[in-house]
Amino acid sequence: MRSTSPVCILGLAVAVFMAAHAAAQEESCANPVTVSVACRGASDTHHGVDYDHCVRSLSTDPRSGDAAGIHDWAILATKLAIDHAASTESKISDLAELESMESDPTKSARYEHCLERYGGAADLLRDALDNLQAGVYGKALEQLMASLGASESCENAWKGADKGSVPVAAHDREYGRMAHIAVGFTHAAA
Repeated sequence: MRSTSPVCILGLAVAVFMAAHAAAQEESCANPVTVSVACRGASDTHHGVDYDHCVRSLSTDPRSGDAAGIHDWAILATKLAIDHAASTESKISDLAELESMESDPTKSARYEHCLERYGGAADLLRDALDNLQAGVYGKALEQLMASLGASESCENAWKGADKGSVPVAAHDREYGRMAHIAVGFTHAAA
């Protein structure tokens, strides 16, 4: 009786994986996933995804023409979330600079808290993008989920302030919505 060498088994497993991956790539090119189909799937399976907002946000981005499958949509949504995190961080930084003249230590602490959260979220999102591009969906999903806390944490820092005084509420909300879309697409791609 002959035994099969572990190297042969490993080689066969790699070949099967590569063939399956190539078939999946061909299938996504032959049957592209439209933004409406991707958003419907994400909104049906992930509570934080609003279908209309998803379609509107992604279809207006010039990079959406390059998306052929759910993997591509996950990458695009993550790139948009990175853009939102960076612009929110920049807006907070600008506001903190303007407010520093008031020398209100409570406001300064709130701004600093938000800057830390959004800086961390942007870093997590960049790492998630790297993992998405490498096809490491589990790790990318973990990082995307961890990045979701930035907007909520920033808003919580402003609790107790005058009603309507959260200076970056609109940026905050938009970042959170886009990050949820990235999570929904990445979950579907995994």
